Amino acid sequence: MLRIHRRGPRVTVLAYDGMSVFELGIVTEVFGLPRPEFDRPWYDLTICAETPGLVRVIGGAALHTEHGLDTFAAGETVIVPGVPDVRARTSPALVTALRTAHARGARIMSICSGAFALAGAGLLDGRRATTHWQYAGALRARHPAVQVDADVLYLDDGDVLTSAGSAAGVDLCLHVVRRDHGPAIANAVARRLVVPPHRDGGQAQFIEAPMAADPADDRLARSMDWALGNLAAPITVEILARRAHMSARTYLRHFARATGTTPIRWLIAQRVHASLTLLETTAVPIEEVAAAVGFDSPVTFRHHFTRAMRTAPSSYRKAFGPS
Repeated sequence: MLRIHRRGPRVTVLAYDGMSVFELGIVTEVFGLPRPEFDRPWYDLTICAETPGLVRVIGGAALHTEHGLDTFAAGETVIVPGVPDVRARTSPALVTALRTAHARGARIMSICSGAFALAGAGLLDGRRATTHWQYAGALRARHPAVQVDADVLYLDDGDVLTSAGSAAGVDLCLHVVRRDHGPAIANAVARRLVVPPHRDGGQAQFIEAPMAADPADDRLARSMDWALGNLAAPITVEILARRAHMSARTYLRHFARATGTTPIRWLIAQRVHASLTLLETTAVPIEEVAAAVGFDSPVTFRHHFTRAMRTAPSSYRKAFGPS
């Protein structure tokens, strides 16, 4: 039987001279490839440029697009994967296109330095937003009305979404698929990309820091593996340190150097992450979910979950859980 592929929501993405094709490739991979295995309308992707025609990319190659800013602004999801120069002002034509799309009700997204274009169009004023940690200071200085959060991989503010460094674009795009199609399909796309459907932590763990080779790292890794296998049990820094055959003080020092965070913060993130599958696939009461992943009370679970996921566990289940 011939399967007819129906077109889904229109996604437009901006290409520009001097760009790296990696970020454009992320958008193409997630939203541009046909997904007939899902038996539902997938996204309809169009690559655009400020001036239609030849767009030169890093490496001496070029791509050609017939689509300009009118097409770009007509997308239901509009993506800026970067800007040519974070020190330059956003072009008036791009500002107009972004404002037009936003006024129409389009979902606006940026990857990495693309946040500067959104900020230049005034779409981030009064909102929390992120960009690559190297550019966070410049974004704050140039656009003081923007609440810059350089510690996260992406931020979803409803109709405007921003992501951190280039690879965080994968996290944001998968998040959008999850919003649109649910966790099962987002997880399937992640498996095809061979990436985790949820990536824990934030940008702090990627900020440049000296990392000397240390045999203690193996002991640290083993203690973390043990914790992941025993999340429901009471776990303290002292217990983890004993597992790594270190004093608590030494363990804290090695852990911070290796991960950019503390053992307790890491543990909370792992427990929240572990709860997602239970919320998505079962009707187990929130109290039991909290206990199953190691939180000492539902109140504590709700607090940490809401802080990490920007929504309550019950709301998350309503959006992504079994129907």
